[in-house]
Amino acid sequence: MARYTDAVCKLCRREGQKLFLKGERCYTGKCAITRRAYAPGQHGQGRHKTSEYGLQLRAKQMTRRYYGVLEGQFRDYYEMATKKPGKTGDELLIILESRLDNIVYRLGWASSRAEARQLVVHGHFTVNGRKVDIPSYLVKVGDVIALKDKSRQSDKFKAVIEANASRPVAKWLDLNRETIEGKVVAMPTREEIDLDVDETLIVELYSK
Repeated sequence: MARYTDAVCKLCRREGQKLFLKGERCYTGKCAITRRAYAPGQHGQGRHKTSEYGLQLRAKQMTRRYYGVLEGQFRDYYEMATKKPGKTGDELLIILESRLDNIVYRLGWASSRAEARQLVVHGHFTVNGRKVDIPSYLVKVGDVIALKDKSRQSDKFKAVIEANASRPVAKWLDLNRETIEGKVVAMPTREEIDLDVDETLIVELYSK
């Protein structure tokens, strides 16, 4: 499947804010957007007047890149959100948050969503006791996500989990650090999703 392979720090610079795509590097002075807080490219430092369409596009691109999903996937999630009873923008973000790779990242078992995606593909996690190696798998309330017994002995996992031990866990997730298990106790509300984007712009873009 197609996947973005260029320097991910360019994506943060293009969107004008940290998308936390490089794990620990994003929290240090080496972060590209800290050092060069302007868009990449020859005209990155120029002044540009953004149109209404431009604002909508940037909101969509920022959200898509934050969660690491392709355009087709993102459009499918939007269509799924339109069929739910709540606000379409809120429902879209909730669907994205419920992806298995995002859950693994939120639980502190990976330094970035890209790393979480790779670990899921390699079959290191189970959902309700069954191995799931699909990053886009959507979890539900009550699902229990756990690290496989064999994977718990890995020095890499021990190092990653220790490095992220101080990172706060989302309120809608329950983490047992001793058994390395996490449970989805609720779906997140919009206020609990820490993405600084106006999701109504995405709805306006796709509603045209």
